[in-house]
Amino acid sequence: MIKILADSTCDLSKELIEKYNVSIIPLHIVMEDKEYKDGQEITPDEIYKWSDEKDTTPKTSAVGLEDAMDAMRPIAENGDEMVIFCISESMSTTANVFRMAAEELEITDKVSVINSANLSTGIGLLVIEAAIMVSGGKLRDEIVTYIEEQKPMVRASFVVDTLVYLHRGGRCGSVSALAGNMLKLHPKIVVEDGAMHATKKYRGKMMSVIMDYTKDMEADLLQAKKDRVFITHSGCDGAIVDSVYEYLKQLNHFDEILITRAGGVISSHCGPGTLGVLYIMQT
Repeated sequence: MIKILADSTCDLSKELIEKYNVSIIPLHIVMEDKEYKDGQEITPDEIYKWSDEKDTTPKTSAVGLEDAMDAMRPIAENGDEMVIFCISESMSTTANVFRMAAEELEITDKVSVINSANLSTGIGLLVIEAAIMVSGGKLRDEIVTYIEEQKPMVRASFVVDTLVYLHRGGRCGSVSALAGNMLKLHPKIVVEDGAMHATKKYRGKMMSVIMDYTKDMEADLLQAKKDRVFITHSGCDGAIVDSVYEYLKQLNHFDEILITRAGGVISSHCGPGTLGVLYIMQT
């Protein structure tokens, strides 16, 4: 049997985790002298409250070696193989932690660690593809080969409501943050080759910004794989999320439109009000 594991930045909901039988291993969120496991010991809203009170953002760290080994050991003892999905290696050392854990447990021949070159449900899309292949009886090598082919086809982007959190985390200069907030600019952040890049900038209220961002992708959305599309947000107004859902629904293209809330690691860097539409292009 093959077991699918993923780090907590894949931002899959509890329902999806259960449906696809995925094991989630948390990254860590460091707030002064306290450390929390992402998705288990602290919520994004608690992070926002702390961040605003302290006028800073938490630090985040990779999956712990012991946590990785604890998750992998019983699977190995059961004689199962593993495919493990990790946040982009340009953003975290998590993938290497899992490789080290496999070496410590002497099971490297039973484990495939995948550098997703992505984040959030950009990873989650690949996790679900792999889980479906497992249920279809595919071999580990077949799964890895297919996932590597799909990685460049993932389209992951999001628009931020505020630049404050990116600025606090050192991800944009103070001038850019100040100008962006004064002019109500909302950059579109795209994940390409494992890294984040700011592309188009939108201006105005968040409802119109998010809808413009979504509609700008319509041509690509209609060429995407029909299986599923994600709306992933870090705490958006419900009306905005509903509007994006209804827009995607009226395209009459996707079999599933899935809504998920971003976890602590992703939220601590992008701040509240961020929303992304994520999908896989057809090959």
